[in-house]
Amino acid sequence: MFKLFGISSCDSCRKARKWLQDKSIDFQFHDLRKDGLDVQILERWMNRMDWQKFLNTRSLTWRKIPEVDRAEMTKNRAVSLMLEHPTLVKRPVLECKQFIAVGFSPENYEKIFARL
Repeated sequence: MFKLFGISSCDSCRKARKWLQDKSIDFQFHDLRKDGLDVQILERWMNRMDWQKFLNTRSLTWRKIPEVDRAEMTKNRAVSLMLEHPTLVKRPVLECKQFIAVGFSPENYEKIFARL
């Protein structure tokens, strides 16, 4: 079973959901705002991929965080910030037992599902 983590209002998440639906791929959507985000999810992801891949430093939320809090970012500080502000998670995150993918592009999803 595939799980897609994102935010309902996010364009990339909407595109990913539509792509999966159009390909008749069964998945569960986890809205990071509504359904929440916990440290176990972040740790599970970060055990599979570098923590910097998950921190969205191009988001409006990131720009609103004081520079002193953004400077010299560490994994622990990033986890704390993402727990406090789930919109700091780069999205969507597509997860299953075999892989984890961050972000959406039709080409990347095609490659991922061609290997499965």
